Amino acid sequence: MADSTPAAATTAADASRAADAPRATENRSTTPSSSTFKDYISGQWAERPSSGVVEREQARFAAARRERLSRLYPGIRLVVPAGPAKQRSNDTDYPYRAHSAFAWLTGWGDDTVPDSVLVFEPTEAGHDAALYFREAAGRDSDEFYANPEIGEFWTGARPSLSDVAVDLGLPTGGLDALDAVLVGLESAGAAAAVETLIVREADRGLTDRLDTVRLLGGSDEVTTTRDDELARDLSELRLVKDEFEIAEMRRAVEATRLGFNDIIAALPEVIEHPRGERLVEGTFDRRARAEGNTVGYSTIAASGPHACILHWTRNDGPVVAGDLMLVDAGVELGSYYTADITRTLPVSGAFTEVQRRVYEAVREAADAAFAVVRPGIRFKEVHAAAMQVIAAKTAEWGLLPVSAEESLAPEAGYHRRYMVHGTSHHLGLDVHDCGQARREFYADGIVEAGMVFTIEPGLYFQPDDLTVPVEYRGIGVRIEDDVLVTADGVENLSAGIPRTADEVEAWMRRS
Repeated sequence: MADSTPAAATTAADASRAADAPRATENRSTTPSSSTFKDYISGQWAERPSSGVVEREQARFAAARRERLSRLYPGIRLVVPAGPAKQRSNDTDYPYRAHSAFAWLTGWGDDTVPDSVLVFEPTEAGHDAALYFREAAGRDSDEFYANPEIGEFWTGARPSLSDVAVDLGLPTGGLDALDAVLVGLESAGAAAAVETLIVREADRGLTDRLDTVRLLGGSDEVTTTRDDELARDLSELRLVKDEFEIAEMRRAVEATRLGFNDIIAALPEVIEHPRGERLVEGTFDRRARAEGNTVGYSTIAASGPHACILHWTRNDGPVVAGDLMLVDAGVELGSYYTADITRTLPVSGAFTEVQRRVYEAVREAADAAFAVVRPGIRFKEVHAAAMQVIAAKTAEWGLLPVSAEESLAPEAGYHRRYMVHGTSHHLGLDVHDCGQARREFYADGIVEAGMVFTIEPGLYFQPDDLTVPVEYRGIGVRIEDDVLVTADGVENLSAGIPRTADEVEAWMRRS
């Protein structure tokens, strides 16, 4: 990795740009700083070709989403940051990802410029939205070659204001224009200014700056209630997907199907490696990078008893013939929409009798959940349908101290020892989408056409669980599909990925 140390700042402008790279240090700098070098590196660059950019497909959908949000907050300024890069260690960052609310309202995805901010300025007719981001500094600036955090020599060219305005169908401005807006707020004080709300979790520095304005405006303390309402409403607006989002979900599921095929094809090599789970993870991640942006969440590659650990992401164990391997993975597209699929595979290609019994019980629970999905039901009914089967099966196998009916009583729940998680969660820009929605809109909410969520029952018999016979211990099974609620029922978006025990065995034989 190139040594990322800038030259010393020598002018006020240089100092300002250095402030944009607070983790850059001078103690190991070898960047040339002579006037001869500065003059030479600033000249003799070819004109960049015309971009030929046109408005992206998502722009009109994002405009409709902004209008829906605008109607909820008349007369109020709304600030929705993309967020800064997040530090991994010292002067290295995690791969950048914009905040989901920002992506939903702008249509920008994996090409978002870090630190961008969307501002809704109130008008008599509603709001005028504008997008502010760091434009290119020019090759005659020190930033271009000497700033490893934002300099284009280091991180690549940034788009122009005019190109982004066409691409996203939004007025654009530089961060200096955004700073003028914020300075105006600070000068006026919160009491005299238009009420301003912000998506707090997106950008801590910008949120702190707005909180300071509120305090200077006469508030005894910062009250976040209205900010929290904005985050809540943004979650609830995303519960029903539009046409573009549904198409992206289909694409994400198809890319994920290819990733599962890759895993099965790689099994001979996986079995040979002492940390075969890592090879499973890497195989899927390769497909995710090829077909989309990255994985939508850390891949779970859980073989043998690791399948009983619900969020096993260390993925450092062997994949052993005769065991089951639970793989929970999803491809995130460049638009940030992600799939979330789980399949449990017999490593040897065929289930043992006990493995098949557990697997098919989970599949029956999933099918029972599928059967109830339609517009008008309550979301929690999906989980209840799956639990009916889980209780019946664990009682049938003699694992419960009471009957299935008794276990299903709210004050009991013995069967939940073997499946402590829920059956469904909303899915979209986030793997656990719409997470700040109120319970009355989520678990207790009415299912509507256009919703996308998972159906993912499971059974997990811990290797040291004395309530189950020895032959069950260490078996973990989950089957997870992504579904779209239609006008009269449900569509399994992941139906092309084998689900039944027979289908899974045939799938593995083909590969």
